[in-house]
Amino acid sequence: MTVFEYSAFNESGKKTSGIIDAESVFSARSRLRQKQIFPVSIKEIGTEASRQKKSDKAKAFIPFFRISPSEIAVTTRQLATLLSAGFPLVTALASLIPQTDSKALKRVLSKVKAYIEEGKSLSFAFAQYPSVFSKVYVNMITAGESSGTLDLVLERLADITEKQEDTRKKIRASLAYPLLMGITGSAVLVFLITYIVPGIVDIFTEMNQALPTPTILLISLSRFFQSFWWIAIVMPAAIFFTIHLVRKTETGLYTTDRWILGIPLAGDFIKKGGASRFARILGALLGNGVPMLTALEIARNTTGNSVIQKKIALAAEIVKEGGELGDTLEGSSEFPALAVQMIKIGEKSGELEKMLEKTAELFEKETQSTLTAITSLLEPAIILIMGAVVGFIVLSICLPIFEMNQLAR
Repeated sequence: MTVFEYSAFNESGKKTSGIIDAESVFSARSRLRQKQIFPVSIKEIGTEASRQKKSDKAKAFIPFFRISPSEIAVTTRQLATLLSAGFPLVTALASLIPQTDSKALKRVLSKVKAYIEEGKSLSFAFAQYPSVFSKVYVNMITAGESSGTLDLVLERLADITEKQEDTRKKIRASLAYPLLMGITGSAVLVFLITYIVPGIVDIFTEMNQALPTPTILLISLSRFFQSFWWIAIVMPAAIFFTIHLVRKTETGLYTTDRWILGIPLAGDFIKKGGASRFARILGALLGNGVPMLTALEIARNTTGNSVIQKKIALAAEIVKEGGELGDTLEGSSEFPALAVQMIKIGEKSGELEKMLEKTAELFEKETQSTLTAITSLLEPAIILIMGAVVGFIVLSICLPIFEMNQLAR
């Protein structure tokens, strides 16, 4: 079966587009006309033979388009609703494809549907696109297929994806204003020093009199920025590129992650965020029948910090030998003490999944509180720095004027 992308007009004369499976272009055209859709152009976008020739990575690559987590969440919830209503999996996927706005996601769903028609499992089809469907996502789908609760697992996945996306949006929104202030303030200060200040200080230099130290420093800074303005662009880029190269090595990544965890407030924010993601994913995996060791391996990669990941890996080794997860994490500086205590209570009560869910919810709120505290400090800090620099410029300009007034008397 070949997948075709078409552009057409419907019976009302409105332009429409979509994807259809057919044996040939002629067959696709006939099927569209039966639906009162009149094609203008039909283009082949995938065949079974071409899929067999490509590697898994090539199949996963979706050029020029990024499928957002929110689109995945909406599609997952729609698929869960259709399956709960009794739709067969192939029919449910066929119903979703025309309703999807993203062309990239349409293509992925069309190929997933083709895999299902070939007799493959849904988890296998999703696993072919790791850039779209994460390892956590695929493993939960596998657990849902094994237990016969695929619709419930899909609902759970939709909830998790939506919460994670909501958290990311809150973080971006909270940091947007301080970042904008910092960029704008820096640009204004560079403009003042480079273009405005030179015209003023030239008046003082022409007087051939001794200038105060702040004025001399301001003149030096102004001349430096006039001659080497490009350093303001190259230096941040060089620092960013160096950090990027360092973090590509295992030792560099671990060292920088360890240093980040030691930063006041920021380190606390990362620890709480990592604990929240770890608890939510681990609870969801365990709740859907994934073995503890497999769940720990998957969940540890969602923490976003190699130091925390190493601690969880060490804990997994002890759990493998019969130890308790809470006991292995107790006393570690990488995990909040409250999170460890809640995990221990969950293990003792036999309700670890529920306690992990409560832990995730608690630390999501804690993360938001910490983020609010960080941004509330960033804003006045940026204002103070800008005020100090502007004050230095004003003082450097005013001091020679005061001295000239005193000489004139």
